[in-house]
Amino acid sequence: MTHLVLTRHGETVWQKENRYAGRTDIPLSPRGHEQAERLARWAASARLSAIWVSPLLRARSTAEPAERATRLTAHIDLRLQEIDFGQAEGLTRAEIERLFPEAVAAFEADPVAHPLPGGESPRSAAERAVACFQEIARAYPDGRVLVVAHNTLIRLALCELMGIALSQYRVVFPSIMNGALVELRFAGRQASLLRFNVPLRSIGPALIENDEL
Repeated sequence: MTHLVLTRHGETVWQKENRYAGRTDIPLSPRGHEQAERLARWAASARLSAIWVSPLLRARSTAEPAERATRLTAHIDLRLQEIDFGQAEGLTRAEIERLFPEAVAAFEADPVAHPLPGGESPRSAAERAVACFQEIARAYPDGRVLVVAHNTLIRLALCELMGIALSQYRVVFPSIMNGALVELRFAGRQASLLRFNVPLRSIGPALIENDEL
């Protein structure tokens, strides 16, 4: 069985301003760098087989301390980048509502049927993320792999893997905390969600030692 430990990148400067950041390269905030160092301290004793990471700067910056701590070189995969928010990129929620009031209402009713204007299809994003996770599981059939990705992408992938309607991703999984861990176990193509949104400050390196916890 393969264990995937998913984490959302550290806090960014846009996130502090509550701006939509999809494909835009945004640096980490000072707090985000602290979260990356905390992740590295966990990774140092987590017996990781590999690290896979989104190509976006905020994810790579989060993974870099873990790479140094484990002496692993992260595999960068385009499929792990965040969903593209189209014309909402860089805008606050208030700005989006002012510019695209009807689109926002439709998005809130069904974010899959009505993505934000010019944005990527959430279904396509879920499919590419799950394909990436399954490839990792095949490559490391008895391994533990850290995956550094993004808030919306992880939530969409979880819905796809758990058989939850994608349109419910914002309801069932409201948010992934920066630097928190989500643990998946893959047995063949079957995925199990073992832990969700576990803050690093509350755990030690034995996160995955006992599957019965």
